[in-house]
Amino acid sequence: MAIPNTNAPMVQARLTAAQRKVIIGSAAGTVFEWYDFYLYGALTATIGAKFFSGVPEGTATVFALLTFAAGFLVRPIGALVFGRLGDLVGRKYTFLVTILIMGGATFAVGLLPDAETIGLAAPVILVALRLVQGLALGGEYGGAATYAAEHAPQARRGFYTAFVQATATGGLLLALLVILATRGALGEAAFDAWGWRIPFLLSIVLLGISIWIRLRLEESPAFIRMKRQGTHSRAPIAEAFGQWRHARVALIALFGLVAGQAVVWYTGQFYALFFLGSVLKVDATTTALLVAWSLALGGGGFVLFGWLSDQVGRKPVILGGCLLAAAATIPLFQAMSAAANPALHRAHGTIAVQVIADRAGCSFLFNPAQTRSFTQPCDMAKEALARASVGYTVQAVPPGAVAAVRVAGGAPIPADRPDFAAALQAALDAAGYPAAGNPTVVRMAGPFDVFRAQPAAVIGILTLLVLLVTMVYGPIAAALVELFPTRIRYTGMSLPYHIGNGWFGGLLPATSFAMIAQTGDIYFGLWYPVAVAFCTAVIGALLMPETRRRNIFAEDLAHRHAPR
Repeated sequence: MAIPNTNAPMVQARLTAAQRKVIIGSAAGTVFEWYDFYLYGALTATIGAKFFSGVPEGTATVFALLTFAAGFLVRPIGALVFGRLGDLVGRKYTFLVTILIMGGATFAVGLLPDAETIGLAAPVILVALRLVQGLALGGEYGGAATYAAEHAPQARRGFYTAFVQATATGGLLLALLVILATRGALGEAAFDAWGWRIPFLLSIVLLGISIWIRLRLEESPAFIRMKRQGTHSRAPIAEAFGQWRHARVALIALFGLVAGQAVVWYTGQFYALFFLGSVLKVDATTTALLVAWSLALGGGGFVLFGWLSDQVGRKPVILGGCLLAAAATIPLFQAMSAAANPALHRAHGTIAVQVIADRAGCSFLFNPAQTRSFTQPCDMAKEALARASVGYTVQAVPPGAVAAVRVAGGAPIPADRPDFAAALQAALDAAGYPAAGNPTVVRMAGPFDVFRAQPAAVIGILTLLVLLVTMVYGPIAAALVELFPTRIRYTGMSLPYHIGNGWFGGLLPATSFAMIAQTGDIYFGLWYPVAVAFCTAVIGALLMPETRRRNIFAEDLAHRHAPR
């Protein structure tokens, strides 16, 4: 294989056939990997019923914590493990390993007997497979982004790496479509009984395609040249994070780029899904169809904003997206509430509900792994109201008073009475609080219901949120790649990316729900992504260098000629 001259800046404007194959191969494989990862999240309730039912409460708590960790907390570990491997042995072989691991684990979930068949072994194996998935995903993204960027022309690096960025949304969309098609073909009963396995089993086909594509790819020419010149790092983790000049860059990347990108991304795609289903009480099929349409309509923004970052710079696009998201997120969710469930939206503004409690007896209901049990009357009252999507205010009372709920000026309902839940529901019904399935809630019986006014309005709002996602996420791969030299690029960019997305983004739904429960305002939880996005815009504006014209091989050459 001929090694291109990386001594000069890459000003090539168009891709060669070989480079085009690299971009397609990187993007296609990564779509399938995201598909595998999102399947579990989309089917959490079904899988939980099959594998965790009947497990002792203490054991179930451990499993829930491990499953949560696999989805978010373990990804940075995968970034370190596979990032180091990618900087030592090569990009191609590392992300070939990650997709084999991810695809194999996903297929195994589809074959795994449930708890009724093999008992405690079922959830143990499931959690192990989920941990393996989290590790593999931690290594996949950095490899695909680095590999694509090292092949792309410098003048169009943002445009071509944006195809890799689009894979996360593409994987989510593919997972939703496969689930919807399977559920529609089999019916709810058959899907819940055994049909949920089909999307997991189909992953073996996607895995075969991905392996075939990636085996046909060549190693990154930048990596080959570096190895031949002997300028590769022998300890990528120590060099990337143990040397302040590189560790400082990683910290700036985390707080000045990725944290804001992560919360905007999770708000526009995942929290919107949660908000529609759990807060606005839209049924699961309609929610999936609404989000699928918005992803399809807005997904082209990844490439658009990747291209724009090549013209005006990475910082203006990403940080501008963070500022727009900070300004528009709450108004867009308020508009979504009015469009998707008008009766509930009106009730929030017209029916007064109060939690009367000693504030000292109230906890912050942060429960990311769903393992905490809240037993104080104040906590029970707040949690019940938040889960019912009831807006409320808190009225402080002297210490020692039992927490109670007052609906529409009626008599207080003590939260410690045995029939509290039934009494609260009766009071809400009497005050006119709408039921979850009230006639005003948006519904879609099929994909072509999109042409009705109410679904179209909700999809329009969701599409605007997706466009904000594409604005911050489309150029992020190019920006991260350009911050680190070839010798530690895979490791250096992967860790801040997965800390930002796994922790800042992954904790968003639990943090937002706790903030809603704390205040009684269904929009208050959105201040978390708004604040993080705004802080990222400020930090990035002050500390982030503009990198779009950076020769990503220049530091490698400088290192080659530096005194040893």
